[in-house]
Amino acid sequence: MKSLTLLFFCLAFYVSGHAQQPINGAYLAKNGDTSHLWLFIDGYSSYIKYKDDAYQCTWGGPFSVHSNSILVDVEYNDKQPDEVGRPKHTGATYSSDEIQLGKLRFTRQEGNQQDLDGLWRITGRQQDGEISNIPRGDRKTIKLLVDGFFQWIAINPAEKGFYGTGGGHYLFQDGQYTENILFFSRDDKRVGASLRFKGELKAEEWHHSGLSSKGDAIYEIWSKEK
Repeated sequence: MKSLTLLFFCLAFYVSGHAQQPINGAYLAKNGDTSHLWLFIDGYSSYIKYKDDAYQCTWGGPFSVHSNSILVDVEYNDKQPDEVGRPKHTGATYSSDEIQLGKLRFTRQEGNQQDLDGLWRITGRQQDGEISNIPRGDRKTIKLLVDGFFQWIAINPAEKGFYGTGGGHYLFQDGQYTENILFFSRDDKRVGASLRFKGELKAEEWHHSGLSSKGDAIYEIWSKEK
């Protein structure tokens, strides 16, 4: 009995030392005029690299935090698609709201928690005045919102497909959702734009309506991705 108790104790110690609790938040590192933004929310992470006037790259997927590395199961990588579908041992270490990755030191940005924080997936869209469901399949558009930062990504992990991304700061207050764009893969000229939408939470769904960055009317429904 004592041997069994000792075995469970050693196993618990091993697990606690090799898999820490997941982290949430927006972490930022600067290297000259280049920003490295790393978002973590609901077990999902996204790494974005951009300059003040130019998007560079992004990659991400489900993650786990270990004592010697942050492990990411890569679902997208627009610069290295061969990484999709494989675990990525980043070598990054996490401690006291800081992440160290090589010479980069990421610091957690001041928390601005809001009701929309989470990992979302678009599941409905209005067309010709009617809401049509978007079936869950390999192709998906997801959106990470955490501590005042947002990023959307259109991907198909099964085909290593990447179709675009954009993100920046967001604010959700009094039924209004505002985005301030910091990076946009399809058109760097969109950087600096501020977009305002109506936003409402209904039965755990996020109803999002207004004008897109192209000026087109949109009505979208987003659901929490699990």
